[in-house]
Amino acid sequence: MEYDPTRPKWIQIADVIRRRISTGEYPPNHLISEVRMEQEFDVARVTIRKVTAALRKEGLIVTTPGMGSFVTAQDSTT
Repeated sequence: MEYDPTRPKWIQIADVIRRRISTGEYPPNHLISEVRMEQEFDVARVTIRKVTAALRKEGLIVTTPGMGSFVTAQDSTT
């Protein structure tokens, strides 16, 4: 991924994940793996943690301790 140097990486990555959720590429209950994101986007775990925190705050994912983060069911009317 080519990053825009004027925007934080975590925001750019969150945009990508948000888009994948909205298009259905990541359907409800899809595991959002921090390890895979670290590798795919070539960033540190702390960056990915910011991404998951933002998506969790928006209600796009839910994190279950010991299991991981999963895409939530989205309201199709929004």
